[in-house]
Formats: sequence, structure tokens, C-alpha cells
Amino acid sequence: MTLIRKQGLASMKDGAQISWTALGNTTDTTLRAPVVMLHGGPGVRDYLGDIAPMLADLAPVYCYDQRGTGGSPWEGRHSFALHVGDLAELLNQWGAARAVLVGHSYGTNLASRFCLAHPDRVAALLLMCGPFVGDWRSGDQAERDRRMSPAQQMRLRLLEQLPDRTVEQETELLTLAWFTDHADLERGWQWASQGARQRRPVNWAMNADLGKEGRADPLDAHLDRLRSCLPAQVEILGGVHDPRPLSALEALASQLEVPLTRIEDAGHEPWLEQPATVRRRLREFVRAAVTP
Repeated sequence: MTLIRKQGLASMKDGAQISWTALGNTTDTTLRAPVVMLHGGPGVRDYLGDIAPMLADLAPVYCYDQRGTGGSPWEGRHSFALHVGDLAELLNQWGAARAVLVGHSYGTNLASRFCLAHPDRVAALLLMCGPFVGDWRSGDQAERDRRMSPAQQMRLRLLEQLPDRTVEQETELLTLAWFTDHADLERGWQWASQGARQRRPVNWAMNADLGKEGRADPLDAHLDRLRSCLPAQVEILGGVHDPRPLSALEALASQLEVPLTRIEDAGHEPWLEQPATVRRRLREFVRAAVTP
């Protein structure tokens, strides 16, 4: 089946322009909720375009570069409210009253905060590898250190401390930072190296702004209200071998009273290591969400 592909630039109220891509039949978003993919980072361009074809025969799928990344250049102070507002404006311009949100990593935090602000606009919510709550960072760092050699740890720390980095140094830093996301570290190095080339440059200012706000106003403080705002269909999906502790997702699933699907032999980007399993689960989720 040949799927229709569209691209566009959406103008936000403050003049920012958001680059988006749609796959599938986008003519009936008023009748059928589209799927909107929310990529992680924060501070990198969209990388979920490879997942969109898995779903586009079931519903139109939209991906976009969050402001300040990729094809959506912008300079200014980033905030959760700003990015939540962007998603609401995008839905308006796409003619979608509601959407099935599929967030990955930081995108799960954005999806959750959008749900808090606009619960009536979320038809279903799939949280893939996040959001992580509680004291998960120490466990994450310990597992990453375990997966790296002392030389790799030292090299990563050195690159992180450089005030300015060349393209080659930035690519090396991201590869070192990301290869431990995967269960298979040998293939993980290849995926991380490829991702480092495709997703850079990183908007480190955006990363810092949203990281600071997330620490000052953690999602943990809003879980009771989030539970009351959730749509009928919600699921958390996590890779068992993500260095971020699975126990944090288990705690979140328990607090929100939603199911958690564990993907064996997979890390933080489970569609790379277990594509058939992830494709099947995503299709089951979206089919249930868009079927009357």
C-alpha cells in the first residue's frame, strides 16, 4: 500500500514555525482522531518517523520537530507551557479536535502535561519508555557506568566539560551517551552513532530550560490530578533493559492505575531491538483507540 505523505510549516501565535510531516489519509481528522508522535530529547529533532508507517493505515500519523529543533528553528526560553501550547495549536491547524498521543522518552512528559492542560483533546495515551518518576536517576547512572568501560566513562566526562565542541566531538559525545540505552551494546553503539549524526545539533539551551523546570516542578507532584484526567485508554510501554530502572515505570503504572507492557530484550528504543513486538503492540493500541 502506498501511503500519502504530506509536509508543512505551521505558524504559531508568537511567529514560531513548526515543521511537521503527516503519513496517511489526513482528510478525515474531524471524524477520526489522528495519531501524534511526540519525540524525546528534549533538544533533538524528531526521530519517530520510522514508527509512523507502522500505524498510518489505521489512522493519519503526524510527527513534528518541536520548536527549537530540526526544521523548527527558534530562539528563546523554553517551558512546558510553551510546548503544550504548540501542540494545541498544531491540532487546531490540522483540524483535529482530539488525538491519540504516542510519546517517547521526554515526549511522554510532554504528552502527560498536555493531558493535564487539555484532557478533552486526548483520545488515548501511549507512554513509551517514560515518564520516569521518583528517585530513578541514581539507578540510571549506575547502570550506564556498569555498561561502559572506564576509558569510555573518562572520555564522556572529558567531552561533556569542553566549552565548545567540533561536530566530530559532539557526535562522539552523543554516541557515548546513547549507546548504553540499548540491551545489545554492540548494536547499540551502531544505533547511537547513527542517531548522533542524524539528530544533531542538540539544542542544549532547550534541554537545560526544560530540565530545570522539570526539577522545579516534577511530574510526580501532579500524578493524582493526571490520573483523574486520563482518557479511557492508556498504556505504558517499557524496555526491560532500559538503563532507566523499570521499577520507576512500575511505580508510575501503579499510581496511575494503568497497564504496563514490558518489552523483553529491549532498551530505551525498543522498536530497534524488538520491531515485530513493538509494531504489534502499537497497532493493537491504535486500532482500539480509533475503532468506533
